[in-house]
Amino acid sequence: MTRKVNIDPQPSSPFLTDFDLHLLAEGTHYRSFDKLGAHLQSDGETLGTRFAVLAPNARAVSVVGDFNAWNPNTHPMRRRTEPGVWEAFVPGAKVGALYKYAVTGSDRGYRVLKADPYAFASELRPGTASKVFELTGYTWGDSEWMVARRTWHAHKSPMSIYEVHLGSWQRVPEDGDRWLTYRELAPKLAAYAKDMGFTHVELLPVTEHPLDASWGYQTTGYFAPTSRFGTPHDFMYFVDVLHQHGIGVLMDWAPAHFPRDEHGLANFDGTALYEHADPRQGEHRDWGTKIFNFGRWEVRNFLISNALFWTDKYHIDGLRVDAVASMLYLDYSRQQDDWVANRYGGRENLDAVDFVRRCNELLYAEQEGVITVAEESTSWPMVSRPVYLGGLGFGFKWDMGWMNDTLRYLSRDPLFRKFHQNELTFRQLYAFTENFVLPLSHDEVVHGKSSLLGKMPGDDWQKFANLRLLFGYMYTQPGKKLLFMGGELAQWSEWKHDGSLDWHLLEHAPHRGVQTWLRDLNHFYKEQAALYELDGEPKGFEWVDCDNANESLLIYLRRGKTAPLPLVVACNFTPVPRRDVCVGVPAGGNWHECLNSDAEIYGGSNLGNAGMVVAERQPAFGRPFSLRLTLPPLAMIVLQPEHAAG
Repeated sequence: MTRKVNIDPQPSSPFLTDFDLHLLAEGTHYRSFDKLGAHLQSDGETLGTRFAVLAPNARAVSVVGDFNAWNPNTHPMRRRTEPGVWEAFVPGAKVGALYKYAVTGSDRGYRVLKADPYAFASELRPGTASKVFELTGYTWGDSEWMVARRTWHAHKSPMSIYEVHLGSWQRVPEDGDRWLTYRELAPKLAAYAKDMGFTHVELLPVTEHPLDASWGYQTTGYFAPTSRFGTPHDFMYFVDVLHQHGIGVLMDWAPAHFPRDEHGLANFDGTALYEHADPRQGEHRDWGTKIFNFGRWEVRNFLISNALFWTDKYHIDGLRVDAVASMLYLDYSRQQDDWVANRYGGRENLDAVDFVRRCNELLYAEQEGVITVAEESTSWPMVSRPVYLGGLGFGFKWDMGWMNDTLRYLSRDPLFRKFHQNELTFRQLYAFTENFVLPLSHDEVVHGKSSLLGKMPGDDWQKFANLRLLFGYMYTQPGKKLLFMGGELAQWSEWKHDGSLDWHLLEHAPHRGVQTWLRDLNHFYKEQAALYELDGEPKGFEWVDCDNANESLLIYLRRGKTAPLPLVVACNFTPVPRRDVCVGVPAGGNWHECLNSDAEIYGGSNLGNAGMVVAERQPAFGRPFSLRLTLPPLAMIVLQPEHAAG
């Protein structure tokens, strides 16, 4: 028979103070993770764990776990008046203990076991229990990075982001094709990202999730790094090692929706505590998930605390916020009669807008150097502008228009590209309305869309040339860069979450050539202020010739704030070499061909300008000097002036 433990109804030093309860009730307890959840503590001379959970509409809550044989009668929780926090101290419950909350709703028929919304660790799937874990105890070694982060200016710095799914970057085939752990991944990924010249790694969600195939976007453990790859301390080690190699760590964050799994947030205390009760507001039709009710104080406490948690406890350098458009619009992907208008009769989710703004304000105020990035696919204005100017407060926004237009253009037969030049030039009409990231993400290489290489037309040589051209064009356009893993290997197949990247392709010269090209692009990009300093300002970009649609040529200048003279970028989107192409430039003298995607080392035909061209005093395109260039087939070149000539 299990002995019942008596809990002092009036402990001498309550874990949750009256002020904590006040902040929770008004939705402004932004470090609620320090008070809710499971925390090791002593009650007098007894060591154990204090549990606290928010369930305002429950009739009763108890802690069950492997420490009490999962008996709901052993450790009942005490309700701390309003706002409905339940609390209990369990002597002897220690790190590693599995637990859940047994919740009885106001409807006596509602009895369910719930995982802890604030749990720091979770059981490995298919188990769904939470796990007691103490985050203190890890010794960080990234102090130099963290100090430098406080003064880092993202908008004026190079950002080349390598998007990674930890479960499929590399695996261990000789050990049952298992995942690498956080500690195994850390040195391998850090060394690779540094060698390839990336500045950041962005992780598909590492928060706990029950289904591998969701890639982490259907989160059940918002405060727990997934147990698939190790412990919370192991994940700290992972971030630490990348920082020590000079690589920033961003993570995907999914506050737009959550799964309806019984152990999760849905119907948590027998009512719609975290979601809307009305399915027209609370259910995401496309994904079969629940939608957070951003107007509830419980949700504001939970999500804003969660954003701050990762940047504080795990030193995460930024959050890429998933599916922002689905948060902003009440009628997102809904039929006409399947949504509820806001109080003014509009389609904007005013509560979500308020939440996003407040979350961004707090992150930027409390975590210097941290950035937020919106995956926002509509024309909502001022997504990446400050809240005090009327914006949403994100630091950056994914340029989905650039991605769609560019991939559509490059997937066309070059014979017909001349009829679609506007797909490349249209971007300059809006390129400086936001702080953009140019994404070639995981979403573009799954679900029958083909790999990047597979999208390219022509024979094999042309496919590889087109892919190199795509990367070169991307790296010389205004905006930060993001590439999903495998793109640099020129994978033939789509990404698969349950297997490794096709690293064996590097045995073949064309694939090695693309990887070498991407590496050289990254390092050149970081060295050239003209390619990043003025990403968000019109004076950083200037067309030389965007009208030569008949030959499918694009020629433009990139300028930097500290770079006295511009770079010239010339792209040839046809398989026909173009010779004696006139390009107007602002300075005479020698112009060095510093990048050429058609170089033999990258798998090209080695056509170009012998490394240098002399600018003549012959005006062209409104500029006092001109170059006569040879443009290789399906290639781009970059030229840099040696000095200004009179």
